[in-house]
Amino acid sequence: MSLPPDTAREVDAAVARAQSAGRTPSLVLGVVRDGELAHVAAAGEHPRPDSDRQYRIGSITKTMTAVLIMQQRDAGALALDDRLDAHLPGTGVGALTLRQLLGHASGLQREPDGPWWERTEVGDLESVLAGVGEHKIAYPPHRVYHYSNLAYGLLGGVLAAVTGTGWYDLLRQRILEPLGMTRTTYQATEPFARGYVVHPWHDTLREEPRPDSGAMAPAGQLWSTITDLGRWATFLADPDPAVLDPATLTEMCVPVAISDLDSWSGGHGLGIELYRVGERVYVGHGGSMPGYVAALAVHRRTRTAVVGYANSYGLRVGHLGGLGREVLTGVLDALGDPVAPWRPADAPPPAELAELTGRWWWMGAEFEFRADAATGELRAGRVGNPEMRFTREGPDRWRGRSGPQDGEIITVLRDAQGTPVALDMATFVLTRTPDEEP
Repeated sequence: MSLPPDTAREVDAAVARAQSAGRTPSLVLGVVRDGELAHVAAAGEHPRPDSDRQYRIGSITKTMTAVLIMQQRDAGALALDDRLDAHLPGTGVGALTLRQLLGHASGLQREPDGPWWERTEVGDLESVLAGVGEHKIAYPPHRVYHYSNLAYGLLGGVLAAVTGTGWYDLLRQRILEPLGMTRTTYQATEPFARGYVVHPWHDTLREEPRPDSGAMAPAGQLWSTITDLGRWATFLADPDPAVLDPATLTEMCVPVAISDLDSWSGGHGLGIELYRVGERVYVGHGGSMPGYVAALAVHRRTRTAVVGYANSYGLRVGHLGGLGREVLTGVLDALGDPVAPWRPADAPPPAELAELTGRWWWMGAEFEFRADAATGELRAGRVGNPEMRFTREGPDRWRGRSGPQDGEIITVLRDAQGTPVALDMATFVLTRTPDEEP
C-alpha cells in the first residue's frame, strides 16, 4: 500500500528539511506499513539515495545479534542467566550474565581497550579478550543503564562458542537468507554510499575508512538498504515463526533497564531499544559508524515502521533517530490503526467454548466472554472491551495469553448437572448473575 498523497508530501518535506539543516550529503527514509515499503523519501545528491543503495547500519546490527542469542536460548543451547564464563572462560568479567549483556545492564564499559574500534581493523576475539578484565566494569550490574559495544562483541564470541559457527555465517544462515535480506552484507557491496565527516566551517567532505570490525562486528559491522532494513522492521513487528517464536520477540521488547530516568521516554530490552512517544511505544535501534547514521523505529501493533540512513557522522541540526520517530508518529496520526474486516464464523464454536460465552459478574462488575472463531480462543473483559485472551489447556482449564490475566488460569466450576456456574479466574470467582456469592 502507498501513503496518502498528503502524508507522503509531509514525509518528503520533513526529509528535505532534515537533509538541508543537517548538512548531510544524502538522507533517505522508508515508511513500512503491513509488511510493504509504502513510501521512500530521499534528499541530497552525494549520492542520490534510493531503496537499493547500501549504507552502514551501525548498532542496528545489535538487534540481529540479539535475535541469534534468543534463537539459541529457545533451542536450549544456552540460558539468558548463564554466566559469561560458562561460554567464554577466563575473560575476567565472567560473572556477568548474558541477560545483563543483552540489556546493557552489566555495568561493562562501553568500548574495548585499544584504538577506537570503529575506525580500526580490530582482529579476532582473542585480541579483544586480552584487554577484558575487572578494570572494564564501570558499575555493578543493574545499578544503572550503561550502553556497551564491548558487551556485543562478547555475545558474538558466545554465539561462535555455542554453535561452532562464526557470527556472520550464523547470521546469514539463520536470519538474512530466511528473510530474503540479500542486500545486507558484512562489507560494502555496490551500489553503496560513501560515508563522510562534514567540515564545520567550509562544508567540505572527508571520506571515512571502512575497516573490518573483526570480533566487534556483532556490535555494528553490517551494511544494508532501505528495502532490506524494511524487511527487518517487518520482522520486528511480526516475526516469522520459522526464524523466531513471536513470543520470544515480545519478550525481547520488555524493558531490562530504563535509559532515561527523568522522563521514562526510553529504555532497553533484550537487544531492542524502546522509545515512548506520547501514548505509543516504539521498538527499534539507532546506529552510527564513522561517516554514517541509521534509524529504525517500529510500532508493533500497527505493523508500521520507519527506517533511514544518512552518510555523514551525525546531522549538524537534529538527530536521525528523532526524525524517524517524528515521521512515524505523523504517519500513525494520519493513518490510524488498520481495521480488520469482520467476517462471520464458518461454524459454531465447540461446546466447551460456547458454554462459557455470554455475561459473567464479579463484585458487581459485568464482564463479557466471547468465542474467537478464527483462533478457538476465549476472549474476555469488561463489556465492550474483551481484551483478554485465553487458550484451552485441558478439561475446564484455560490459560491467559494477553491482558491483565496473562499467564493466569481460569478453572470452570460446574453444578451437579455439569453446567458451568462459575469461573475461578486466579481466585477471582465470576458468577452468572450479580446476585450470586462468588
